[in-house]
Amino acid sequence: MTATTLPARALGTDRERNTPMPKAPKSDRPSSTPLERDATFSRRTEEAVRSMIIDGTLSPGERLNEVLIAQSLGISRGPLREAIQRLVGEGLVTVISHRGAFVRTFARREVEELYEMRSALEMYVARLVCQRASDAEVAELRALVDAAAAEMSAAPDAPYPSDADLHSRLIDLAGNATLGRATVEAQRQISLARRMSAQVPARAREAQGEHEELVAAFERRDEDAAAAAMRRHLDRARRSAVEALGIDDS
Repeated sequence: MTATTLPARALGTDRERNTPMPKAPKSDRPSSTPLERDATFSRRTEEAVRSMIIDGTLSPGERLNEVLIAQSLGISRGPLREAIQRLVGEGLVTVISHRGAFVRTFARREVEELYEMRSALEMYVARLVCQRASDAEVAELRALVDAAAAEMSAAPDAPYPSDADLHSRLIDLAGNATLGRATVEAQRQISLARRMSAQVPARAREAQGEHEELVAAFERRDEDAAAAAMRRHLDRARRSAVEALGIDDS
């Protein structure tokens, strides 16, 4: 059988079922050049594979084909395996004995638990932002939300702007690195379970209104209102994710 030639970052994968040839990625997905070896080589290998999982190049339930991934990134399988093990620790990859590593899939209860964790973490993030963010930083939050509103008004059917990540900015402003790491890990796992819901324009409009409510609470320095707004926001996000996955929310 003739070997399949893959472009850079075309991370070929096998589905969990028995498939004779690895699946090539969609042509419209982004590509990357092989990684250069330097002091951050191991970390960048991890980041490259993680991004493939988060952006959907590697789909939930697909097997990570080490040979093709290593070839596409221009690396050996050693550092790739180290990266995969770290992603197992983050909850993005699962390993099945004698079968290999697979992008994680989620049951309904797992989705519920992840949102419960994220809600608890980000409610406290919201309180810390009220306490610690400067007036200028809160003004930046308002500008971020307003810019997202303008972008969505110009393209009503578009998803929420990817570069207007209010939640990442809130983590920065909370000023707690340990809390931030835990929150980011929960967010990454959730992104696998709700990737489709992020593309629903109606949900993007709802999220925009919820973000505006959050910023209004920050402007008032109202910790209770900010925490309550965050809880409502993430509960609605959970319901959207469950619906997008076709999981019964009863």
